[in-house]
Amino acid sequence: MIEVQNLTKSFGDVNALDGLSFTAKDGEITGILGPNGAGKTTCLRTLYGLLKADAGKAIIDGVNVSDNPLKARSLLGIFPDKFGLYERLTAYEQIDYFASLHGLSGKEKKHAIEEIITDLDMEELAYRRTQGFSQGQRMKVTLAQALVHQPQNFVLDEPTRGLDVMSTRILRNHLNKFKAKGHCILFSSHVMQEVAALCDRVIIVANGKLAAQGTPQELCELAGEAQLEEAFVKIIGSDEGVAA
Repeated sequence: MIEVQNLTKSFGDVNALDGLSFTAKDGEITGILGPNGAGKTTCLRTLYGLLKADAGKAIIDGVNVSDNPLKARSLLGIFPDKFGLYERLTAYEQIDYFASLHGLSGKEKKHAIEEIITDLDMEELAYRRTQGFSQGQRMKVTLAQALVHQPQNFVLDEPTRGLDVMSTRILRNHLNKFKAKGHCILFSSHVMQEVAALCDRVIIVANGKLAAQGTPQELCELAGEAQLEEAFVKIIGSDEGVAA
């Protein structure tokens, strides 16, 4: 479970996070929506430990990120918004490297790598150099790197950016599969259809604050709209925001 409690973060005169609070639960997919500059990426980077909050707490499975960033990070699988790979390495070597970073070794590491390759249907890619991989293939390698240490919690920053329809469907299928296993999945996206189709709960952020939260249906009912996109526009158009 991921908990965000009254997070505050400023950059000069800009309040990127202004008392943001929410919870992402195990066995659910939680989406973060917000306009550009709303604070979504700042929030995720605080969860990663890449940024330190000025006030408030980010807690991963009971571990305060500020107090024990390495332990908190070990409980996360991080899927960044860009699929940066070491292109001279094979997919297997890429995953092996990240497994080692997470402290896996010997037979345990070998089993973990083979298991994630099987889970993601990567057998045909495993021993190919990643140079020249398609965006969908790069996505699979990046996802495998994030999941090889079998974290309970996954954090994804706009995971379908640049993916074609088939690659997007593959990623969605995998997220639903891991959700069914009881994992906590938190991701940011600008794609309303994706959020409406995937998410059990949606967090809407505006000006670094919680503007609204609830299921997609609850948010539509809250705003008096039939579509999530229209509900989102109405909610962030309010100066004060609302919470379900």
